Amino acid sequence: MSRISKRFAELKEEGRAGLVTFLTAGDPNMGAFEAVLAGLPAAGADLIEIGMPFSDPMADGPSIQAAGLRALQAGATLAGILQAVARFRQGNKTTPIVLMGYYNPVYRYGGDQFCRDASYAGADGLILVDLPPEEAEEFLPFMRAYRLDLIRLTAPTSDDVRLPTVVGDASGFIYHVAIAGITGTRSADAADVERAVSRIRKYTDLPVAVGFGLRTPEQAAAIARFADAAVVGTALVDTVAQHLDGKGLANAIHAQVAALAEGVRHARLR
Repeated sequence: MSRISKRFAELKEEGRAGLVTFLTAGDPNMGAFEAVLAGLPAAGADLIEIGMPFSDPMADGPSIQAAGLRALQAGATLAGILQAVARFRQGNKTTPIVLMGYYNPVYRYGGDQFCRDASYAGADGLILVDLPPEEAEEFLPFMRAYRLDLIRLTAPTSDDVRLPTVVGDASGFIYHVAIAGITGTRSADAADVERAVSRIRKYTDLPVAVGFGLRTPEQAAAIARFADAAVVGTALVDTVAQHLDGKGLANAIHAQVAALAEGVRHARLR
């Protein structure tokens, strides 16, 4: 059983949803990022998404775009990000890590090489925002060879015709994008998202995590009442932007994650 599958099984046994946190690797620099990363599980993150910065992040809003540029300017590379994952794994063997980004840097790195290096570093899955099912066949064999989960994205516009194709080759979990648009710009209505999640469940038995537009413990808790996980990213990235000198950054992020985790953990008791 993969770390991702095991974690969602544990959450189901506990009768609660999980908290997935997102941060951009190397923002504001790799040292500060790794200090934050190391403390995320203790703060309450059940799964961790690590954004791989890219110069043309079409799905990302202003906050994550700025984070990616800061990371690239500070010297972030895919090889450096995988080294950071490997260092994290030295102290944490259980928390799932999902690498999220765009296909171009991975393609340039080399599909087989990247999947091998990511797996050996301790990553568990990939979200490649701009790799649709119709174009994934050249890459999927590498992921399967190194036992990496391919997490697929669904959107409010994913209808009953499209959904079976989108979720058909997915593993790990499904990431439902709660809004039609870029990250961090607005929030979705929880009732609309609940209907979308119910529809997704008709086509897959995989857990469904929901993200895009979740910023507060209350918003995360509202999603956690019916989804398998709530994903928070832009709110955390904005906190990084307020601590670009690195001073107090880890404490600020970990306190924010603890508050989010508290909301998610008790959502179904309310």
